[in-house]
Amino acid sequence: MRRTRYTSVLSVDPELQKWMREIRRQIHNNPELSFQEHETAAFIQKKLAEIDIESIGSIAKTGVVATLSNNTAEGQTVALRADMDALPISEETGLPYCSKNPGVMHACGHDGHVAMLLGAAALLRTQSFPGTIKLLFQPAEEYGNGAMHMVAADVLENVEAIFAGHIDTHIPVGTMTVDEGIVCAWADPFHISLRGRSGHAARPHEAVDTVVAAANLVLSAQTLISRGVDPNRSAVVSIGHVQAGTAQNIIAQNALLRGTVRSTHEQTRKNTLEGLNRVVESIGLMHGVETDLDFHNCIPAVENDPIAAVIARNAAEEIEVVTSVISQGAPSLGAEDFAFYQKKVPGCMVRFGAALEREGIGVSHSGRFDFNEEVLSVGASWYANVAMQWLRKNTSGLER
Repeated sequence: MRRTRYTSVLSVDPELQKWMREIRRQIHNNPELSFQEHETAAFIQKKLAEIDIESIGSIAKTGVVATLSNNTAEGQTVALRADMDALPISEETGLPYCSKNPGVMHACGHDGHVAMLLGAAALLRTQSFPGTIKLLFQPAEEYGNGAMHMVAADVLENVEAIFAGHIDTHIPVGTMTVDEGIVCAWADPFHISLRGRSGHAARPHEAVDTVVAAANLVLSAQTLISRGVDPNRSAVVSIGHVQAGTAQNIIAQNALLRGTVRSTHEQTRKNTLEGLNRVVESIGLMHGVETDLDFHNCIPAVENDPIAAVIARNAAEEIEVVTSVISQGAPSLGAEDFAFYQKKVPGCMVRFGAALEREGIGVSHSGRFDFNEEVLSVGASWYANVAMQWLRKNTSGLER
């Protein structure tokens, strides 16, 4: 493969933008859920082969890894990550390339992330650079532990830093956010099981009603935030799934609640988790039901490394299609399993503005989600340039 010298800033031309847009739409048209991304992975490998980049599939079940190198032992290794799974949501956008898989949709921009990273690969493939660049196409971000599986598969071997970005439809195209420190919350999903005693709806005194207990629990859990958390520190308890009973005239013997705790401060998180345990135990005693609280698939906070954030910001500021680089403000209560990589190596996650002018379109995790495809050029340029900047950092006075 012919290589050229590294230019100061790598940018996307109209032909590459068209290629990325077609990739995004093909993936959007064929969404797959976490750890089921078999066709998506095969498609990614096909596109990498089109630009003469070898790849390895079936990493962490359905992940794909490609490596670009200067073919010497010199230099560091930097990783770039894109997630590729969809959500269990029915699409309502009416787009000509909308999901053809009922009940499954790319409603968070992961189709765009894949297109961006493939675009970056196209920009980087003919460049000469002092080191190695790993491209990580990760499964199961929405499930919450795809990154953990990738780390367990040793994708970070010899990697000194990792970078990623996420589409954000709240800010305009051309704007990027870069911050150091915590940018995404701890996420602690939980299940609460309630066990009572069934009976006839006309004789509740003969039964132990788990529906009443569950309703009380849902309301009581909210006081953990309103009365137990410093108002200056963000946290939330949300219960998104309630299941109980089999018929309208039978008092439910069992109930199941599923929810999540989000927090952006470690002590707040500790206090909230302990408080939820107290509430569950108290409700059980109050209503005479057996309770069981189980936390699972917990995700750490995304905490951007200071030096990685400087390089991410420098890379963004040099890109022509980026008009402004701002702070996102307070940490998001959204969670991102990118944090699992950051537990191993320094890393930075940024946001790419992708707002649309169409009203009611763009709310993530909804059936009407869409984004401005001009953001693909922003993301591809940033991915390519941030990798270059990291590999060249020793010449810019940012040694660790």
